[in-house]
Order: sequence, then C-alpha cells, then structure tokens
Amino acid sequence: MDSLPKRDANYVPLSPITFLHRAASVYADRTSVVYGATSFTWRQTHHRCLRLAAALQSLAVSKNDVVSVIAPNTPALYEMHFAVPMAGAVLNAINTRLDAANVAAIVRHAEPKVLFVDYQFIRVATDALKAVMGDGDGDGGEVRAPLPLLVVIDDADKPTGARVGELEYEQLVARGDPARYPPRPVEDEWDAVALNYTSGTTSAPKGVVYSHRGAYLNTMGLLLQWGVGHEPVYLWSLPMFHCNGWTFTWGVAARGGTNVCIRAPTADAMYAAFAAHGVTHMCAAPVLFNILLDGACREPLRRPVEVLTGGAPPPAALLERVERLGFHVTHAYGMTEATGVVMVCEWREQWDALPPSERARLKARQGVSALTLADADVKDLKTMESVPRDGATMGEVVLRGSNVMKGYFKNPRATADAFRDGWFLTGDVGVVHPDGYVEIKDRSKDVIISGGENISSVEVEAALYQHPAVREAAVVAMPHPHWGETPCAFVALKREFAGAGEVSEQEVVSFCRNRMAHYMVPRKVVFVDELPKNSTGKVQKLALRDMARRLRLRAPDKARPVAAPARHGPLTQTARL
Repeated sequence: MDSLPKRDANYVPLSPITFLHRAASVYADRTSVVYGATSFTWRQTHHRCLRLAAALQSLAVSKNDVVSVIAPNTPALYEMHFAVPMAGAVLNAINTRLDAANVAAIVRHAEPKVLFVDYQFIRVATDALKAVMGDGDGDGGEVRAPLPLLVVIDDADKPTGARVGELEYEQLVARGDPARYPPRPVEDEWDAVALNYTSGTTSAPKGVVYSHRGAYLNTMGLLLQWGVGHEPVYLWSLPMFHCNGWTFTWGVAARGGTNVCIRAPTADAMYAAFAAHGVTHMCAAPVLFNILLDGACREPLRRPVEVLTGGAPPPAALLERVERLGFHVTHAYGMTEATGVVMVCEWREQWDALPPSERARLKARQGVSALTLADADVKDLKTMESVPRDGATMGEVVLRGSNVMKGYFKNPRATADAFRDGWFLTGDVGVVHPDGYVEIKDRSKDVIISGGENISSVEVEAALYQHPAVREAAVVAMPHPHWGETPCAFVALKREFAGAGEVSEQEVVSFCRNRMAHYMVPRKVVFVDELPKNSTGKVQKLALRDMARRLRLRAPDKARPVAAPARHGPLTQTARL
C-alpha cells in the first residue's frame, strides 16, 4: 500500500478558489452577483477575477504578500476573495467599523503590499496611512512600516468619481492580462489564504491566519450541515470581513448561487432584497434580529428565508419572535480562530412536536461539531478530562481539526498559549447535554462567581429576554460586600416601553425571581437606550463591567438617569452612567 505514490492526477491541494473555476464552467450564465442595478454572471465574475489577479501580479504582488481591503459588501470585495489568492497573496478584509487609529494598527502589523479602499472609507484610510507615515521619526530608532499602494474602489452601480492617486479598481481590473500573468497555482494547501483580525472583545486584536485547506473544508462542511442546495440566493447581511463571511464568499460559488450585495443591512435594504430577488439564505448576528423585527410591518415574505446565526447565544424568546416572521433560524457557533462556524445546532425531526418556546430553547444551543472538524469537546482544563454529559457541569470548549487557524500572525507566544495537549482552547465556557449537544454558558471571563457559585450571565440574559418589554439585555458582575460578586443587568427596552416609566427596576427583578434561583437574580438593573457594542456588533461587556464596578447597591426602584462618562456614548439617553 505504501508504495503507491501521490500523483498530480490523484492528489490536488484543497483550496476554496477552485470553486470559482467550476462555477464558471458549470454555471456560466447564471447570475453570480447582484448589486443595485449591476449584475454579473459566473463567467463574467471568473473573468474579472482572472484579470484582477493578473493586475496584482503586475504590481509585484507575490506569494504570501498581504493585500488589504476596506469595503462594505460589494462586488469588488467578493471578487477579491478569489483574485487575491489567485495571485498567490493573502487577503486581509478589514472591519469597516474601525476608526483610523485601529486601521493604522492593522496596516502596521499586516504590512500590506496593496490597500484597496471603498470610496466611502477614503478618509479613514488616508488618515490611517498618515498615522503610519508619522511612525519612526528616527528619535527612538523605530522602523516605519512600508506604505501600501492605495487603490480606490468606486461604486459599481453609481460611480462617484472619487479618487486618491492614480489607481482605481475598475481600471485595474481592465488592464489585467491573464495571458501574461496567469493565476499562481496553490502548491501547498497549508499556504495562507486569508488574514483576519479578531475583534478584541477580551484582549488586544490579533491577526488570525487561515490555510487554503481549512477554508475549503470549512466551506464544504457548512454547506452540507446547513443543507444549502443548488442555486441559493444569498443575501449579504453578514459582513464579508467577518471570518470571510463565515466562508460563504466561497460557498455561494460552490453551489452556483447568487450573491445579493448590500452596502449596509438596514431594514429597508434587506426587505427590498427579499421582495426583489427571492432571497433564500442569509447569515446574521443576533443583533440583526432586532432590525428585522423593527422593520417587519411590511408585506409578508414571499418564501421562508433560512437564517444562520451566531456570534453570541441568541435568547430563545428572540428566536421565537423572529421565526414568526417567516425566518427559519439555524443556530451556529464559531470564532475567528476556527475559520468561522465550528458547531451547528442540527435540528431533529422529533423536536417539531414540541411547544414553540421549547423548540426555541433547544435551537438556542450551540449544537454539535462541524462535519469537517476532527473533534470538539468540553473539558476541565485542570485535568483535561471531558465533563459529564449532564447539562450542568461546566468546562471550556476545545477544538481540534483543519478548520482551526494556522496561528496568530507574528505572535508565536499567543499561538503557543492558544493550544494545549493537541486542542485549541476557545475561552468559552459550556456544558454538554445528555444528547451530546453543547450549550455555551459564557465566556470564561464573563462567568459571575457569587458566594462560590458560578452564575452564567447567558442564562440570566435569557430570562430577561422573556420579559415582554425587553429589547436587549446584558448581564455582568458587580462587586458585592458579602458575596464577592453579584449579577448586574443592563437593559434596553422596546420602543413602545422606553421612556414611559411603566417598567421599573423592581418589576424586572421580581420577573427574574420567578424564573431562576434567587442567587442568580440581578441585584441591580440599569435601563439604557442602547447596549455598547464593538465594531462587529458584539456587546462590550468589558465596558459594562467597568461601569458596574462603580455602581452602589440600593433598593430597586424606578430607573433614574445617572451621569455617564463621555466615552460610553451608547449609554447616554434612557439611563446614564
């Protein structure tokens, strides 16, 4: 058996960019991308990517060079997911919600050869480059990061004429010559395909490197596990910069689908896309559910829309409300370091007979490991033993498989710390139910320890979401003179209840006491207009913990405005801290 060698005909490196060549061959005349009145076929998208890859090579972009881009969900950003690795380079899609200082930090660290920037973000990009230019003045011996070539991406549907310098995206695509600069073949599936920076909710952002193999396997596994058939119509409500759109940038090509691109996931844009294009699939963080709910007073959906959600455990009550609108929600779990989704709450037919609230509770669990992940478990990190399947004993979620990142770019210490005994440590605390489904209980840093008892902030939040007036809720630890820590709840009310004075702190506390053990009940409820969120839409619990530490316990009563530090802008209306 061992004498049979690998050959070019029976061993080809796995890479997600192969999906584009197949789509151009098999689905040539199908619509690949729609953006306003602009659309392309798969044949056209393939041709454009070939030309862009050639143009990048003509700019001396070579293997392992980083190509960065700041853009919303547009055809250009979609094309770059294929064209950049076809040139042998590594795609770095930068979060469009970052300010110039954070963009500058990424540019310094990633050292991109080229920086593409959408016309809407020219100011952020140029300010970031000015900050990088100001580095290394010679006084401290610093070495300034090399400045990238800047390429402006004008609007494909309604060009604005915005320019900075000589390079513009469409002109660059037009001048690419694939005959002179053909795509560079992927020689090793372990080569890097993408560089994504973490959101930094619990620590400083780090550059996460994906391999061609990991991206390919994650894409294939997720398509199978979510049950994506051929010719899906996929709405880009999830930012492509977020784990490369959970790898659906490549996955839609694999199924010959249509990418419906929108610049921002507003209620108007999403519901217009549902009506105009017959959207079948979309991905969304739970924060987007409130946008869908707020914009729901429109015509009913023409067809059910499959929604894959993740990013934070969605409360069961929120899932139930969304599904009433015609959205069929599948819950998933993932992280930047694992190439996106690594667990899916696979639905079981026997659950269909359960009451809606029970179905929603089951659906809110994170589920079972991705098909292409070698293993996922919940372990006691002191012993590295698996926790019992009792739905109660908490441990840390750990992963093993090709989906897991190559490592942190230029950070060997952080890379080494992230792995232990053949496992990747996620930092998420969870339990395993008797049926084998995992449920995340908290981030390890978010667990509240009160009198020696571990309190899951996620469980308390789930109870708060059952209150008919609650739109958003987040629970963190606040100091307690006797128990050490106790839960503190930050609550944003629905529009019809906000400012009416009908919902008091005492009422919310009493509501919780009827639904959980009393030691888990929040001792403090703070009403806010909006929860503070980071650039990816996740709630900034670090900021909330800082605020909670400054609060004093008192008898609950009506919410009262209190003064707020200026840096906590989202908490400056209904109640101020």
